[in-house]
Amino acid sequence: MSTSSPSVRQRGGQTSKKSAAITNGSVPRDDDLDILAKVQKQTKEAVTSEWDYKLALFIITVLAFATRFWGIGHPDQVVFDEVHFGKFASYYLQRTYFFDVHPPFGKLLFALMGWFVGYDGHFLFDNIGDSYIENKVPYVAFRAMPALLGALTIPNVFLIMWESGYSLPAAVVAAGLVLFDNAHIGQTRLILLDATLVYAMSCSVLCYIRFYKLRHQPFGRKWWKWLLLTGVSLSCVISTKYVGAFTFFTIGLAVAIDLWGLLDINRRQGALTLPEFGKHFGARLFGLLIVPLFFYLFWFQVHFAILTRSGPGDDFMTPEFQETLSDNIMTSLSVGIDYYDTITVKHKETKTYLHSHPDKYPLRYDDGRVSSQGQQVTGYPHNDTNNHWQILPAQPFSADDAVGHHVKNGDVVQLRHLVTNSVLLSHDVASPYYPTNQEFTTVSVEEANGDRHNDTLFELKIENGKERQDFKSMSGQFKLVHYPSKVAMWTHTTPLPDWAYKQQEINGNKNVQQASNIWYVDEISSLPADSERLKKEPRKVKHVPFLKKYFELQRAMFFHNNALTSSHPYASQPVQWPFLLRGVSFWTHNDTRQQIYFLGNPIGWWLASSLLAVFAGIVGADQLSLRRGVDALDELWGSGTRSRLYNSTGFFFLCWAAHYLPFYLMGRQLFLHHYLPAHLASALVTGALLEFVFNVEPLGLEEPSYSSTPAADGKGGKKKGAAGGIVANKRSLPARERLGQQSLMAAWAAAAVVLACVIGGWLFFLPLTYGKPGLSVSEVNARKWLGYDLHFAK
Repeated sequence: MSTSSPSVRQRGGQTSKKSAAITNGSVPRDDDLDILAKVQKQTKEAVTSEWDYKLALFIITVLAFATRFWGIGHPDQVVFDEVHFGKFASYYLQRTYFFDVHPPFGKLLFALMGWFVGYDGHFLFDNIGDSYIENKVPYVAFRAMPALLGALTIPNVFLIMWESGYSLPAAVVAAGLVLFDNAHIGQTRLILLDATLVYAMSCSVLCYIRFYKLRHQPFGRKWWKWLLLTGVSLSCVISTKYVGAFTFFTIGLAVAIDLWGLLDINRRQGALTLPEFGKHFGARLFGLLIVPLFFYLFWFQVHFAILTRSGPGDDFMTPEFQETLSDNIMTSLSVGIDYYDTITVKHKETKTYLHSHPDKYPLRYDDGRVSSQGQQVTGYPHNDTNNHWQILPAQPFSADDAVGHHVKNGDVVQLRHLVTNSVLLSHDVASPYYPTNQEFTTVSVEEANGDRHNDTLFELKIENGKERQDFKSMSGQFKLVHYPSKVAMWTHTTPLPDWAYKQQEINGNKNVQQASNIWYVDEISSLPADSERLKKEPRKVKHVPFLKKYFELQRAMFFHNNALTSSHPYASQPVQWPFLLRGVSFWTHNDTRQQIYFLGNPIGWWLASSLLAVFAGIVGADQLSLRRGVDALDELWGSGTRSRLYNSTGFFFLCWAAHYLPFYLMGRQLFLHHYLPAHLASALVTGALLEFVFNVEPLGLEEPSYSSTPAADGKGGKKKGAAGGIVANKRSLPARERLGQQSLMAAWAAAAVVLACVIGGWLFFLPLTYGKPGLSVSEVNARKWLGYDLHFAK
């Protein structure tokens, strides 16, 4: 490899010949102890002399708390998604079961804070703008939880840069980009989950870096500590939101690369035997997968243990699950259904009744397709006599034995519409909206008992029901499957045209397994009020194994998360996030013209996004030059630059890509706050590139430390140094020792310019972040840099 260019500054001034001899490993045996003591003394001095890093860390932490907690009581009203996460905290405190698409950890933290201050959960955060003061809600305590975690994220960013060996200007810039970012501040001052997510993500990266620095001293106490702390942090990320899986991918890929290096028989530190490699693999598997899994499951166990009362989340769960909740209406009011009962059937998902009326389907639909012109069968949201159906057996019972026959799971039945005296039917005619789905209609009783009999037969399949289980109202959720064609009765929310009075379409879905095919009997309208069947014995709460409840909840969470595809006025696309093309309106107050508009610091975001492109360009140019035999990086910037740029800055870039690019594959609603973890990673890349551009050389990131104890050579023997006694082991150097006497004036000047611009942007958009003061029309328009849809612009 070529030597460094004479124009490149050399780190650390002049080194003694003795130091050079140490580095090369050729140390006279008589001086072993003196040299060992000297190296240890130099290391201790280097560590204790980093007072400027510690002072900067203290100042940054104070500023982080100040920017997150200042004016946290404003506004004293419900803001944006506080309607959800504040409500969930209240449900926890009431022990009332609810459903949410996110794991429970972040919401449990809010409930814990409410419990600390003695809040009883009486307020349900129903509407944006509801007053906290009038309803006596300790909202400042709730908001203090994310503000605390948001403030602690800033020193984490600084420590990540410090532990990675970067210069002080680089660490200050990276932390400053997050410290003075309006989006991070805005999201951490409200009752929202993202502060917990971003803090846990930063802890995961920091702990893994600490663990990685100890890779040459494996299985020691500190090595295990940082490995397990990485695992715990990862569990907190994914236990807050499922996008925490991106952090798992980031750390997992870094671990895979590390293990691949350990497997190399030609590694500098000596080859590992396969049993030794197995110990490394097993330790990482335990610390980074098994430990997070158990913590992840633990939060769900806490979730189930607290939520023991029936609540708004019941409808998302199966009847078996609901039987584990006290006061559950569905199970307490369930009544066995007999043949010839008159029932109303309701769709579980859309809450519409199975309905029919004398009107016919039109001969032709708008797209030219032809219907059967049969009687319309629709979904109707209101209770009505046209919702009444009589349940009949496929073959009539004898006249003297017609009463008392229970309907059971798997029975084949008919449904007679009482008002029109016709029988439900499905046949091979396309439905109004779905050419691939079958039309549902009715036919006369004579036809149902004659030529069309088979087309009027339906099989009752109770969800998760046992064979020949009794069919009950409310709790007996079922699929009605057409017996000849095997399609399931289904509906959706798109209304039919005026010829069907804007009611919902009912059709036969060929995808029988689809979860939205589920119905239940809402009422047995023919049952007298004094019927013996209505008398109930006291119901005991049933027990269902934890894992069964967990997997049921997981299925429901993933299904409903993927179903969040409806449009939202402030939704955005991933391509817009790095350039900060739009934000989100959180709150407005007309009288004072105050508003909270969720938006990042444009200057900081544009700088970070630009340097991401610069990094990709540097790597691309380096690879291209290497293909032509030119080692530009190490020649111009010094030996070790490429390793530093690829391994450390590359890890930050990987972190950004892993937390950003997967959103392009998602079809659900997306908002700007989904970019916050990726933005934090882009701030790390920005700090690292500041050091690279201003030529703070990476030489000597790791330097030999010396031990008189021989190290294993990978073959069961011992390695000896050149003089026979001293062995060189790699150790990570503190930034102060690594930088030596190198001047940082250029880096500090660049950092000052960057921070001045970032602070200016933060101050300019501060009224939109903190919600005060109110802005005049001209002041609002001055902040519409990219046409942001701000309020009060007229």
